[in-house]
Amino acid sequence: MAELSGINDGKIVIREVMDSDITSITDIYNHYITETTATFEETPVSENEMDIRIKSISAKYPVLVATLNNSVVGYAYAHQWKEKSAYSSTLETTIYLSPHIQAQGIGTRLMNELISHCKKIGIHTLIACITAENADSCAFHHKLGFKPVSHFKEVGLKFNRHLDIIDYQLIIK
Repeated sequence: MAELSGINDGKIVIREVMDSDITSITDIYNHYITETTATFEETPVSENEMDIRIKSISAKYPVLVATLNNSVVGYAYAHQWKEKSAYSSTLETTIYLSPHIQAQGIGTRLMNELISHCKKIGIHTLIACITAENADSCAFHHKLGFKPVSHFKEVGLKFNRHLDIIDYQLIIK
């Protein structure tokens, strides 16, 4: 667990996910479902569904949360990128932050900790699949050393708009 000095005299703690985090994680994710194109999911998820997803991922891969003054303000995880065994050293990353704490360094700390966890378990490559119009996420991943490696045109349809996807890649050294 990484404890870091915080924002507004609070304490930011990056730690592994716990069952008690599911409500906050669900609330954060549902904001992105209903308000943004950051995810192509269109229907809010229930806490039960999120609990199943998180438990499935955390059984094999890292799932981390960022807390500020003991409240979950973000989460990140890595999960299987492709099913074939030859891809076993490549994972896809996901990160979501509460909208009110973006651009304050918490996401960078959270993602750096996720990258560190992935390196420790022998992962070689990380992939981030980002909606092309999400310039903040593209810049965030670029800042962390991810490089754009593919651009798919009009592969998602959300809010009656066809959207592009850019895959970013980080080879962990």
